Amino acid sequence: MSRTTDRRGGRDGSPRVVVVDDSPFMRGLISDLLSDAGVAVVGEAGDGEEALSVVAETRPDVVTMDVEMPGMGGLEAVERLMEETPTPVLMLSAHTDEGAEVTFEALDRGAVDFFAKPGGEVSTGVSRESDRLVEAVRSVADADLDAATRERDDPSAAASRSPGAASEADAEDVDGPLTVVIAASTGGPNAVERVLSALPMADCRVVIVQHMPEAFTSRFANRLDEASAYDVREASDGARIGAGEALVARGGSHTRIDSYRSGRLRVKLDEDDDSHTVTPAADVTMRSAAEVIDDPLVGVVLTGMGSDAAEGIRAMADAGAYTLAQSEDTCVIYGMPKRAVETGGVDAVCDLDDVAGAIVGGEA
Repeated sequence: MSRTTDRRGGRDGSPRVVVVDDSPFMRGLISDLLSDAGVAVVGEAGDGEEALSVVAETRPDVVTMDVEMPGMGGLEAVERLMEETPTPVLMLSAHTDEGAEVTFEALDRGAVDFFAKPGGEVSTGVSRESDRLVEAVRSVADADLDAATRERDDPSAAASRSPGAASEADAEDVDGPLTVVIAASTGGPNAVERVLSALPMADCRVVIVQHMPEAFTSRFANRLDEASAYDVREASDGARIGAGEALVARGGSHTRIDSYRSGRLRVKLDEDDDSHTVTPAADVTMRSAAEVIDDPLVGVVLTGMGSDAAEGIRAMADAGAYTLAQSEDTCVIYGMPKRAVETGGVDAVCDLDDVAGAIVGGEA
């Protein structure tokens, strides 16, 4: 197991990375992929205990952390790292249901985001996904760790995560059928959970587009279902929802609002549209909502990297929807909300804890 290495050094402004994996082959592969992209790999570690030491010595901008390792595994290492040397962490997890479960646990303990290793031959899969891995590392390196920590550890936020925590008086602000489309990416799982758990039960239906692979979105829907008063499930082709229900866009396909009648909406999954850089894409869902829904409509853009949802929020605004973006101070990554605001289609910018109240009290 190697220690500090500073392999090639990064180009100006590139993040400095420590790679943690119990497999020497995988450490070398990941390090080479990052170095070839101009990212400086300043250290490597073969288990959690060694990772703590290497990170303390090198003070990197980001750590890639394998989940399953002998001795101190990735979960304990993330928790200890947040206590001893707070550093943005990108988890590397299996593309399986079990991998999803442990990944959400890692996010709860302080990891910023995750990279799902493709199935099949690991070396071939990771190499094939090298651009996505490099993008994820750069994104996590730019994360506002203070915002992520506040989001995770704020006692008032923990209380708000109890289903039905929002007041009944807030629910009275919803006048007639309301449809909400929420978009999020990096830092989004905890942010979406926080918003939905604070959203009062009302004549409201919610569609959530979180950038996430297919093996993870079902588990994410279950997590939101447990944390909120809403009946939440993963979207399926032809699925319908009404008041008090929510859908999570399924990974690997785009979720379009196909029809809307008498307060119930129907979705259609599209796996053939490869014109977007992310799947599912919020732009697809938001544009379809703008075209189909004639009752009050709210669009929300939460923390995340990139420009997805910018076109969608503009389309929703043009259709008369009330539109919100999360504030820079409370975003883990102020990318998607920034791009949305720049379109001129955002009616209000809110701190994360104010989003649920703005949804039900807005001017949709």
